[in-house]
Amino acid sequence: MISFASLCRSARFILLPLLFTSAVQAQEILTVGLIPSEDSQAMIKSSQLVLDQLEQRLGMPVKPFVATDYNGVIEALRAGKLDVAYLGPFSYVLAKQMADAEAFAVAVTRKTGSSAYHSLIIARNDSGIRSLQDLQGKTFAFVDPSSASGHLFPEAGLEQAGHDPKTLFSRVIFSGSHDASILAVENRKVDAAAVADRILASAVHNGQVKQQDFHVVWTSPDIPESPMVWRKGLDPELQAKLRNAFAAIKDVPWGDQGMLDGFQPTSDVAYDVVRDTAKVLDLDLRRLK
Repeated sequence: MISFASLCRSARFILLPLLFTSAVQAQEILTVGLIPSEDSQAMIKSSQLVLDQLEQRLGMPVKPFVATDYNGVIEALRAGKLDVAYLGPFSYVLAKQMADAEAFAVAVTRKTGSSAYHSLIIARNDSGIRSLQDLQGKTFAFVDPSSASGHLFPEAGLEQAGHDPKTLFSRVIFSGSHDASILAVENRKVDAAAVADRILASAVHNGQVKQQDFHVVWTSPDIPESPMVWRKGLDPELQAKLRNAFAAIKDVPWGDQGMLDGFQPTSDVAYDVVRDTAKVLDLDLRRLK
């Protein structure tokens, strides 16, 4: 299992290519970071219609950027290479500490009509795994150390159920994306994995996998939806335009979440449940400063 101290060190020393060559360019282009819940090209493609509407409503070019992992987006925010980012709940909490990022909006879709989702632990239906106890000695995939539904919540859930994730599994990997974890279970590369419910539903809808091939071993409590955030020091006038622009984006698909019904306002306090969950794992977020 990767230690939290290692996570902090890796987040600080990730090197990213320069996105711009001058401050003038940074003011003329809005850069939007996307977490790698899918591979980078798929992530950009699934977000393109939203980015196109954002560009039209702001009247300025919008440039997407997908890092190789969650911490890459956090580091880009910290370094001022990104203006806005779409982060998972836990990666947002980390970005708040490390980059003073601020959550300002969450997507509301027609499919759910809510701004919450769930983590699932899934196994193949023919694996015989039906309970958390059945995971003893099995191989397991988390998504990313900074993923809420792909790491933080399921690991906390295991501990709360009396299982030590460090000794429960025979082998643990971090797959890098929810899609990769789903396929790892489907293709018997691992026995079980933690993934977001909506991404599994999207993979089923798109024909990547079949629902009947999987058994849901565990379901988390509500997790606050992944927020849109902006970096510290973003111009207040641009912030106001962003709030209005995101609120008006409707009737286009937003990644795995389905058809958008706008983005509603959110704030940092909505993610206190994530901080509380981190405490279950004895993660001291203050150490990130």
